[in-house]
Amino acid sequence: MDVTHTPVLTERVIQLLDPALRRPGAVVVDATVGLGGHSHALLEAFPQVRLIGLDRDTTALEHSRRRLTGLGDRVDLEHAVYDQLPDVLERLGVPAVDGVLFDLGVSSMQLDLDERGFAYSRDAPLDMRMDQERGPTAADVLNNYDVDALTRVLREYGEERFARRIARAVVTQRQAAPFTTSARLVDLVRDSIPAAARRTGGNPAKRTFQALRIEVNSELEVLERAVPAAFDALAVAGRLVVLSYHSLEDRLVKRALTPRSVPSVPPDMPVIPPDARPTLRWLTRGAEPASDTEIEQNARAGSVRLRAAERTAAEPGRAHNQTGGVR
Repeated sequence: MDVTHTPVLTERVIQLLDPALRRPGAVVVDATVGLGGHSHALLEAFPQVRLIGLDRDTTALEHSRRRLTGLGDRVDLEHAVYDQLPDVLERLGVPAVDGVLFDLGVSSMQLDLDERGFAYSRDAPLDMRMDQERGPTAADVLNNYDVDALTRVLREYGEERFARRIARAVVTQRQAAPFTTSARLVDLVRDSIPAAARRTGGNPAKRTFQALRIEVNSELEVLERAVPAAFDALAVAGRLVVLSYHSLEDRLVKRALTPRSVPSVPPDMPVIPPDARPTLRWLTRGAEPASDTEIEQNARAGSVRLRAAERTAAEPGRAHNQTGGVR
């Protein structure tokens, strides 16, 4: 297994976090530490920074621990989902942080390990749990959801036009035998989609696998809680960077942060009171894609969209200082 994979948009991430992480005593959170690629780069770029890394995948955390050996006195790795960030910071006694990074989606390791069941290109058990210690598997979803529930998952999380066709086929076929491995599901999806629709867009099972993964891991629900919580954890002048890999994630990030970038007063009000001013400044114009050069060097960058923001003020009633603390 390649445990030294190339993380996406590393130079841009460092550039965006740089002003916040050069402050004395700076603390950065890698909310999706994975194999530690971004974390390692941040620790090397900012020799004084303390890093808190979160991941729900215990296998990934173990690889990160090995990768970050030698930097251990500046690293805290926590087995946690990223919406648990406030609890982690409270437990560690960290009142506020200077930077937060999210690198969303499935990791290279999860795709490469057949037994995890994330990849539709190889026959493997239908697991798809990012935390293999808890929760239902993709097989559980396929074998227990009714047609309406399966249709909702495939339509909302996979943006699958033929969601109901696929759901009906799943419910019919599982009566003969439950679904256990990916190859059977891939064949079912291919057979359920009209031939004309199979000729473009790559493997037709891609959307179904994405939808199941999101459902199994409650990814969008968790992200909807995590993004505001991460922004709330920032000190004034702290920065948040999010790498998304499909439109559902990116839209959710934009929707969660945009209200903080505009005054909380009617648009015709001539004077904006201090407690109604925006608390967020966008650092990117919309969602930034990777460059052609980056995509050539790292295929995973092909679908990435980056958004970044800076905290410009504390929320009313909460006074942040400028160095990662709260007073």
